[in-house]
Amino acid sequence: MRIGWKAVAALLVGLGCAEAAAAQAGVAQNWVGSWVGSWAASQQIPEPQNALGPDDLRDATLRQIVHLSVGGPALRVHLSNAFGTLPLHVGPVHIARPVSPSAPQIDPATDKALTFSGSPEVTIPAGAEYLSDPIDFAVAPLSDLAVSIHFDVPPAQQTGHPGSRATSYVVHGDAVSAADLENPKKVEHWYQSAAVDVAAMPKAGSIVALGDSITDGHGATTNGNDRWTDVLARRLQANRKTRGIGILNHGIGGNHLLTDGLGPNVLARFDRDVLAQTGVRWVILLEGVNDLGGLTRLSDPPAAEHEALVLRMIAAYEQIVARAHAAHIQVMGGTILPYTDSGYYHPPASNEADRQAINRWIRTAGHFDAVVDFDKALADPARPDHLAAAYDCGDHLHPSPAGYRVMAELIPLSLFEH
Repeated sequence: MRIGWKAVAALLVGLGCAEAAAAQAGVAQNWVGSWVGSWAASQQIPEPQNALGPDDLRDATLRQIVHLSVGGPALRVHLSNAFGTLPLHVGPVHIARPVSPSAPQIDPATDKALTFSGSPEVTIPAGAEYLSDPIDFAVAPLSDLAVSIHFDVPPAQQTGHPGSRATSYVVHGDAVSAADLENPKKVEHWYQSAAVDVAAMPKAGSIVALGDSITDGHGATTNGNDRWTDVLARRLQANRKTRGIGILNHGIGGNHLLTDGLGPNVLARFDRDVLAQTGVRWVILLEGVNDLGGLTRLSDPPAAEHEALVLRMIAAYEQIVARAHAAHIQVMGGTILPYTDSGYYHPPASNEADRQAINRWIRTAGHFDAVVDFDKALADPARPDHLAAAYDCGDHLHPSPAGYRVMAELIPLSLFEH
């Protein structure tokens, strides 16, 4: 018998996660409905300084803690070998409720093994992603989940997300169900984990935040979950009409619209990071500062090159909107934040003119389904080509947690109400 969502909601609100999970036995098997993404991270090849050592994942357990947005009575986990050059064998894989978002301990009473087509282990083909079987495991909105993966041999090529803003833990041996990890190696990156879905309420959906380091959360607090997407998740959960909406952070630090930098360019990763996401109905796009800044980082080219870049960026935005609309996904365009005096890009006046041209196009009606004017909200009113000091993390390029909060509060929840 299918369990109604009113009963599920009451359990999630009134019980602890372990109690709710026990009360909901059979939900995953009997679920007749859909899934929605609750957490995700864009996959890429980790740079050498962000990769694990060649033997770190040999007969090893990797425990990673992710912060969910929307809750539900059952879940499934996506593992990734997207950039692997050989099949990747993993298992066992366990999930549990962590004691803290910043420590490796779990509550052993909540520990559960995942299966893959009924098996406790799986071999993921090179270039592929793999879904676990659904499992009865009630998670509250805005809660944390520990995912522990055992590797017998390391990936031939690691797949991961360097900008986790969260601590992951590695120990040798099979410790997937251990309540604590003894003297683990600590890294602030994620590896081989792509997403977590939850059983969806009626009319649920997910928002993909597609962007660069400003979406990824550079300048946010490690293990603090104060990126703009985290703040938006809290706002969505506080509003009765949007509690079924998940937020999936697909920002990559250093990412470009047009060229590969840190991670594939946006047009190259659009299918995997947007169209393939579970329950996606909206995209918030904030991309382009690295294309603009990169043009003049070493020298200022002729005006014709500036004009060509602006046109190519606009064409990329048009491609994103067209491809999203073909999949019945709405796209909100975010204006590019100011970055004058950035120590990394040190943009000349011609670069600022390019940014203004792009932002005028973004603001023009008919291009995006909605516009989120991040630029106007975070710019210094006295010097609009600069970030306001109150919202600057200190590098004049990335917002601080206070700036990220303003960004999230700027987004009208009415865009997602139904």
